[in-house]
Amino acid sequence: MKTLINIKTDRDVKISAQKLAKELGLSLSAVVNAYLKQFVRSQAVDFSVAPRMSPELEKLLGPIEYDIACGKNLSPAMTSAKDIDEYFKSL
Repeated sequence: MKTLINIKTDRDVKISAQKLAKELGLSLSAVVNAYLKQFVRSQAVDFSVAPRMSPELEKLLGPIEYDIACGKNLSPAMTSAKDIDEYFKSL
């Protein structure tokens, strides 16, 4: 048997949640129901936000990831202050 839950939330939160659910191919109701089922099973409240990079940060990291993939512009591994001193003296 289905039942109705009425909750109060900020309008912007609701709209953002509906948009995200739609992007994932789900209704907001399906998301809330899935979360409630998980809450009952685990008897725990878990919150997680997947980190997302801004377009500006992605643009900055692009060349760095390319350098790493090509093995260029990388310093050697250093395990002591002496290693660090020697590396900087060699530059």
